[in-house]
Amino acid sequence: MVKPVNLKQISAQKELLSPGHRLCAGCVAAIIARQVLHAAQLTGYDFVVINATGCLEVATTIYPYTAWRVPWMHNAFENAASTGSGVEAAIRALKRKGILKKDIKVIIFGGDGGTYDIGFQALSGAIERGHDFLYICYNNEAYMNTGIQRSGATPLGAWTTTSPVGKAKPGKTEHRKDLPLIIAAHGAAYTATANPAFFMDLMTKVQKGIEIEGPAYIEMYSDCNRGWRHDTGVGIKVAKMATETRIWPLYEVEGKFRNFKINYKPSKKVPVEEWIKLQGRFRHLFKEENRWIIEEIQRAVDENWERLLKLEETFGKK
Repeated sequence: MVKPVNLKQISAQKELLSPGHRLCAGCVAAIIARQVLHAAQLTGYDFVVINATGCLEVATTIYPYTAWRVPWMHNAFENAASTGSGVEAAIRALKRKGILKKDIKVIIFGGDGGTYDIGFQALSGAIERGHDFLYICYNNEAYMNTGIQRSGATPLGAWTTTSPVGKAKPGKTEHRKDLPLIIAAHGAAYTATANPAFFMDLMTKVQKGIEIEGPAYIEMYSDCNRGWRHDTGVGIKVAKMATETRIWPLYEVEGKFRNFKINYKPSKKVPVEEWIKLQGRFRHLFKEENRWIIEEIQRAVDENWERLLKLEETFGKK
Protein backbone atom coordinates (compact mmCIF):
# COMPACT_ATOMS: atom_id res chain seq x y z
CA MET A 1 0.00 0.00 0.00
CA VAL A 2 1.40 3.39 -1.01
CA LYS A 3 1.72 5.58 2.07
CA PRO A 4 1.38 9.37 2.15
CA VAL A 5 4.75 11.11 2.28
CA ASN A 6 4.94 12.46 5.83
CA LEU A 7 7.93 14.75 6.31
CA LYS A 8 7.99 14.24 10.07
CA GLN A 9 8.14 10.48 9.59
CA ILE A 10 10.81 10.77 6.90
CA SER A 11 12.98 13.01 9.07
CA ALA A 12 12.99 10.30 11.73
CA GLN A 13 14.11 7.58 9.31
CA LYS A 14 17.67 6.35 9.11
CA GLU A 15 19.77 7.84 6.32
CA LEU A 16 20.67 4.86 4.15
CA LEU A 17 23.10 6.91 2.05
CA SER A 18 25.59 8.21 4.56
CA PRO A 19 27.18 11.68 4.45
CA GLY A 20 30.84 11.98 3.59
CA HIS A 21 30.66 10.49 0.10
CA ARG A 22 32.57 12.13 -2.74
CA LEU A 23 29.82 13.27 -5.05
CA CYS A 24 30.22 16.88 -6.16
CA ALA A 25 28.84 19.67 -4.01
CA GLY A 26 25.28 20.29 -5.11
CA CYS A 27 25.00 16.97 -6.97
CA VAL A 28 21.32 16.17 -7.48
CA ALA A 29 22.03 12.44 -7.95
CA ALA A 30 22.73 12.28 -4.20
CA ILE A 31 19.43 14.02 -3.46
CA ILE A 32 17.64 11.52 -5.71
CA ALA A 33 19.30 8.54 -4.03
CA ARG A 34 18.31 9.80 -0.58
CA GLN A 35 14.70 10.44 -1.65
CA VAL A 36 14.46 6.98 -3.23
CA LEU A 37 15.85 5.25 -0.14
CA HIS A 38 13.52 7.16 2.18
CA ALA A 39 10.53 6.22 0.00
CA ALA A 40 11.68 2.59 -0.08
CA GLN A 41 11.68 2.50 3.72
CA LEU A 42 8.03 3.58 3.73
CA THR A 43 7.06 0.35 1.96
CA GLY A 44 8.38 -1.81 4.82
CA TYR A 45 10.24 -4.14 2.45
CA ASP A 46 13.85 -5.18 2.72
CA PHE A 47 15.71 -4.38 -0.48
CA VAL A 48 18.99 -4.69 -2.28
CA VAL A 49 20.50 -1.94 -4.46
CA ILE A 50 22.15 -2.66 -7.82
CA ASN A 51 24.34 0.19 -9.09
CA ALA A 52 25.76 0.58 -12.59
CA THR A 53 29.15 2.22 -13.03
CA GLY A 54 28.70 5.98 -13.09
CA CYS A 55 28.87 9.09 -10.91
CA LEU A 56 26.69 7.63 -8.18
CA GLU A 57 28.72 4.44 -7.99
CA VAL A 58 32.29 5.72 -8.19
CA ALA A 59 31.77 8.58 -5.73
CA THR A 60 29.98 6.56 -3.05
CA THR A 61 32.10 3.39 -3.00
CA ILE A 62 35.76 4.33 -3.27
CA TYR A 63 37.53 1.28 -1.80
CA PRO A 64 37.68 0.52 1.07
CA TYR A 65 34.77 2.82 1.93
CA THR A 66 31.07 2.78 1.09
CA ALA A 67 28.30 5.29 1.73
CA TRP A 68 25.55 2.66 1.32
CA ARG A 69 23.90 1.30 4.45
CA VAL A 70 21.94 -1.36 2.54
CA PRO A 71 23.00 -4.50 0.64
CA TRP A 72 24.60 -3.10 -2.50
CA MET A 73 26.09 -4.56 -5.65
CA HIS A 74 28.24 -2.87 -8.29
CA ASN A 75 28.19 -3.98 -11.91
CA ALA A 76 29.54 -2.76 -15.21
CA PHE A 77 28.31 0.31 -17.06
CA GLU A 78 26.06 -1.66 -19.39
CA ASN A 79 24.52 -4.52 -17.40
CA ALA A 80 22.67 -3.15 -14.38
CA ALA A 81 19.37 -4.60 -15.58
CA SER A 82 21.00 -7.99 -16.21
CA THR A 83 22.49 -8.04 -12.71
CA GLY A 84 19.16 -6.99 -11.24
CA SER A 85 17.44 -9.74 -13.22
CA GLY A 86 19.82 -12.33 -11.78
CA VAL A 87 19.37 -11.12 -8.22
CA GLU A 88 15.58 -11.07 -8.60
CA ALA A 89 15.61 -14.59 -10.07
CA ALA A 90 17.79 -15.81 -7.18
CA ILE A 91 15.38 -14.32 -4.65
CA ARG A 92 12.46 -16.14 -6.33
CA ALA A 93 14.41 -19.40 -6.35
CA LEU A 94 15.29 -19.12 -2.66
CA LYS A 95 11.66 -18.41 -1.78
CA ARG A 96 10.47 -21.33 -3.90
CA LYS A 97 12.84 -23.67 -2.03
CA GLY A 98 11.69 -22.32 1.32
CA ILE A 99 15.15 -20.97 2.19
CA LEU A 100 13.99 -17.35 2.10
CA LYS A 101 10.77 -16.51 3.94
CA LYS A 102 10.32 -12.80 3.22
CA ASP A 103 10.00 -10.57 0.19
CA ILE A 104 13.15 -8.70 -0.82
CA LYS A 105 12.83 -6.00 -3.45
CA VAL A 106 15.43 -5.06 -6.06
CA ILE A 107 16.20 -1.39 -6.78
CA ILE A 108 18.54 -0.56 -9.67
CA PHE A 109 20.31 2.78 -10.23
CA GLY A 110 21.78 3.71 -13.60
CA GLY A 111 22.74 6.97 -15.27
CA ASP A 112 21.50 8.02 -18.68
CA GLY A 113 24.62 6.72 -20.44
CA GLY A 114 24.23 3.30 -18.86
CA THR A 115 20.47 3.32 -19.52
CA TYR A 116 19.75 5.15 -22.78
CA ASP A 117 22.76 3.84 -24.66
CA ILE A 118 25.05 1.00 -23.65
CA GLY A 119 22.64 -0.49 -21.11
CA PHE A 120 19.46 -0.31 -23.18
CA GLN A 121 19.70 -3.86 -24.53
CA ALA A 122 19.91 -5.33 -21.01
CA LEU A 123 17.04 -3.16 -19.78
CA SER A 124 14.83 -3.96 -22.77
CA GLY A 125 15.39 -7.68 -22.33
CA ALA A 126 14.71 -7.58 -18.60
CA ILE A 127 11.41 -5.79 -19.12
CA GLU A 128 10.41 -8.22 -21.86
CA ARG A 129 11.09 -11.13 -19.48
CA GLY A 130 9.02 -9.48 -16.75
CA HIS A 131 11.52 -9.35 -13.90
CA ASP A 132 10.19 -7.78 -10.72
CA PHE A 133 12.42 -4.77 -10.00
CA LEU A 134 12.43 -0.99 -9.86
CA TYR A 135 14.88 0.62 -12.27
CA ILE A 136 15.83 4.24 -11.48
CA CYS A 137 17.49 6.21 -14.28
CA TYR A 138 19.07 9.35 -12.84
CA ASN A 139 19.31 11.38 -16.02
CA ASN A 140 22.01 14.07 -15.99
CA GLU A 141 21.93 14.23 -19.78
CA ALA A 142 25.51 13.17 -20.55
CA TYR A 143 28.28 10.77 -19.57
CA MET A 144 29.32 13.00 -16.69
CA ASN A 145 31.54 10.52 -14.84
CA THR A 146 33.84 9.96 -17.81
CA GLY A 147 34.20 13.56 -18.97
CA ILE A 148 30.86 15.13 -20.00
CA GLN A 149 30.39 13.30 -23.31
CA ARG A 150 27.03 13.47 -25.10
CA SER A 151 24.56 10.63 -24.62
CA GLY A 152 21.23 9.73 -26.16
CA ALA A 153 19.66 11.83 -23.38
CA THR A 154 21.60 15.02 -24.15
CA PRO A 155 19.26 17.78 -25.37
CA LEU A 156 19.50 19.56 -28.69
CA GLY A 157 22.04 22.40 -28.69
CA ALA A 158 23.85 21.40 -25.51
CA TRP A 159 27.61 21.72 -25.26
CA THR A 160 29.48 18.58 -24.26
CA THR A 161 33.07 17.52 -24.88
CA THR A 162 31.89 15.38 -27.81
CA SER A 163 29.36 17.89 -29.10
CA PRO A 164 31.56 20.98 -28.92
CA VAL A 165 30.55 24.47 -29.91
CA GLY A 166 32.34 26.09 -32.83
CA LYS A 167 32.06 27.11 -36.46
CA ALA A 168 31.18 23.59 -37.58
CA LYS A 169 28.49 22.79 -35.02
CA PRO A 170 26.51 24.71 -32.37
CA GLY A 171 26.53 21.91 -29.78
CA LYS A 172 24.54 18.69 -30.06
CA THR A 173 22.62 18.54 -33.33
CA GLU A 174 20.03 15.91 -32.37
CA HIS A 175 17.05 15.83 -30.01
CA ARG A 176 17.23 13.42 -27.08
CA LYS A 177 15.50 10.04 -27.09
CA ASP A 178 12.10 9.72 -25.40
CA LEU A 179 13.09 6.70 -23.34
CA PRO A 180 10.20 6.69 -20.81
CA LEU A 181 7.62 6.26 -23.59
CA ILE A 182 9.84 3.63 -25.23
CA ILE A 183 9.85 1.71 -21.94
CA ALA A 184 6.09 2.13 -21.58
CA ALA A 185 5.66 0.72 -25.09
CA HIS A 186 7.57 -2.37 -23.89
CA GLY A 187 4.68 -3.06 -21.53
CA ALA A 188 6.49 -2.40 -18.25
CA ALA A 189 4.20 -2.78 -15.25
CA TYR A 190 4.84 0.85 -14.29
CA THR A 191 6.65 3.71 -16.01
CA ALA A 192 7.03 7.25 -14.69
CA THR A 193 9.04 10.45 -14.84
CA ALA A 194 10.01 12.27 -11.65
CA ASN A 195 11.85 15.35 -10.45
CA PRO A 196 13.48 15.78 -7.01
CA ALA A 197 12.17 19.35 -6.94
CA PHE A 198 8.72 17.69 -6.68
CA PHE A 199 9.82 15.26 -4.00
CA MET A 200 6.40 14.12 -2.78
CA ASP A 201 5.48 13.06 -6.30
CA LEU A 202 8.85 11.32 -6.69
CA MET A 203 8.57 9.41 -3.42
CA THR A 204 5.00 8.34 -4.13
CA LYS A 205 6.09 6.97 -7.50
CA VAL A 206 8.99 5.08 -5.94
CA GLN A 207 6.58 3.34 -3.58
CA LYS A 208 4.35 2.40 -6.53
CA GLY A 209 7.34 1.10 -8.47
CA ILE A 210 8.50 -1.06 -5.57
CA GLU A 211 5.10 -2.47 -4.69
CA ILE A 212 3.81 -3.26 -8.17
CA GLU A 213 4.49 -6.76 -9.47
CA GLY A 214 6.75 -6.77 -12.51
CA PRO A 215 9.30 -4.37 -14.00
CA ALA A 216 9.00 -0.70 -13.06
CA TYR A 217 10.99 2.17 -14.54
CA ILE A 218 11.22 5.72 -13.20
CA GLU A 219 13.33 8.33 -14.95
CA MET A 220 14.49 11.13 -12.68
CA TYR A 221 15.77 14.55 -13.59
CA SER A 222 19.31 14.73 -12.19
CA ASP A 223 20.85 18.19 -12.53
CA CYS A 224 24.66 18.20 -12.86
CA ASN A 225 26.18 21.58 -12.06
CA ARG A 226 29.60 20.45 -13.31
CA GLY A 227 28.38 19.43 -16.74
CA TRP A 228 25.57 21.94 -17.07
CA ARG A 229 27.81 24.85 -16.11
CA HIS A 230 26.06 26.63 -13.26
CA ASP A 231 26.63 27.35 -9.57
CA THR A 232 26.46 24.45 -7.13
CA GLY A 233 23.53 25.82 -5.15
CA VAL A 234 20.88 26.10 -7.86
CA GLY A 235 20.40 22.49 -9.00
CA ILE A 236 16.90 22.16 -7.59
CA LYS A 237 15.95 25.57 -9.01
CA VAL A 238 17.04 24.43 -12.48
CA ALA A 239 15.20 21.13 -12.00
CA LYS A 240 11.98 22.88 -10.98
CA MET A 241 12.22 25.20 -13.99
CA ALA A 242 12.54 22.17 -16.28
CA THR A 243 9.09 20.98 -15.21
CA GLU A 244 7.56 24.46 -15.18
CA THR A 245 8.69 24.96 -18.80
CA ARG A 246 7.40 21.44 -19.65
CA ILE A 247 10.76 20.29 -20.93
CA TRP A 248 10.58 17.67 -18.14
CA PRO A 249 6.89 16.79 -17.75
CA LEU A 250 5.78 14.58 -14.87
CA TYR A 251 3.58 11.62 -15.79
CA GLU A 252 3.02 7.95 -15.04
CA VAL A 253 1.90 4.98 -17.12
CA GLU A 254 0.42 1.74 -15.84
CA GLY A 255 1.11 -1.27 -18.03
CA LYS A 256 1.16 -0.85 -21.78
CA PHE A 257 -0.84 2.40 -21.68
CA ARG A 258 -3.58 0.81 -19.55
CA ASN A 259 -3.66 4.12 -17.73
CA PHE A 260 -1.80 7.37 -18.49
CA LYS A 261 -1.75 10.35 -16.14
CA ILE A 262 0.02 13.71 -16.21
CA ASN A 263 0.85 14.43 -12.57
CA TYR A 264 1.56 18.14 -12.82
CA LYS A 265 0.21 20.70 -15.25
CA PRO A 266 1.87 24.13 -14.93
CA SER A 267 -0.68 26.91 -14.42
CA LYS A 268 0.91 29.02 -17.13
CA LYS A 269 3.17 28.46 -20.11
CA VAL A 270 6.74 29.39 -19.18
CA PRO A 271 9.07 29.77 -22.21
CA VAL A 272 11.76 27.10 -22.35
CA GLU A 273 14.29 29.93 -22.65
CA GLU A 274 13.84 30.50 -18.89
CA TRP A 275 15.34 27.04 -18.28
CA ILE A 276 18.01 27.38 -20.97
CA LYS A 277 19.42 30.65 -19.64
CA LEU A 278 20.20 29.10 -16.25
CA GLN A 279 22.88 26.84 -17.75
CA GLY A 280 26.26 27.68 -19.24
CA ARG A 281 26.13 24.67 -21.57
CA PHE A 282 23.55 26.60 -23.62
CA ARG A 283 25.06 30.10 -23.53
CA HIS A 284 26.06 29.94 -27.21
CA LEU A 285 22.39 29.63 -28.16
CA PHE A 286 21.88 33.31 -27.39
CA LYS A 287 24.08 34.33 -30.30
CA GLU A 288 21.95 35.59 -33.14
CA GLU A 289 23.00 32.82 -35.51
CA ASN A 290 21.96 30.14 -32.98
CA ARG A 291 18.62 31.55 -31.79
CA TRP A 292 16.81 29.18 -34.12
CA ILE A 293 17.85 26.30 -31.85
CA ILE A 294 15.95 27.81 -28.91
CA GLU A 295 12.92 28.13 -31.19
CA GLU A 296 13.31 24.50 -32.28
CA ILE A 297 13.57 23.31 -28.66
CA GLN A 298 10.40 25.26 -27.83
CA ARG A 299 8.61 23.76 -30.83
CA ALA A 300 9.59 20.23 -29.76
CA VAL A 301 8.53 20.87 -26.15
CA ASP A 302 5.13 22.19 -27.26
CA GLU A 303 4.65 19.24 -29.61
CA ASN A 304 5.56 16.75 -26.90
CA TRP A 305 3.21 18.37 -24.40
CA GLU A 306 0.32 18.10 -26.85
CA ARG A 307 1.22 14.44 -27.42
CA LEU A 308 1.12 13.78 -23.67
CA LEU A 309 -2.26 15.52 -23.34
CA LYS A 310 -3.64 13.30 -26.12
CA LEU A 311 -2.25 10.19 -24.43
CA GLU A 312 -3.95 11.21 -21.19
CA GLU A 313 -7.19 11.92 -23.02
CA THR A 314 -7.02 8.52 -24.75
CA PHE A 315 -5.65 6.31 -21.98
CA GLY A 316 -6.43 8.20 -18.76
CA LYS A 317 -8.90 6.72 -16.34
CA LYS A 318 -12.31 8.24 -16.89
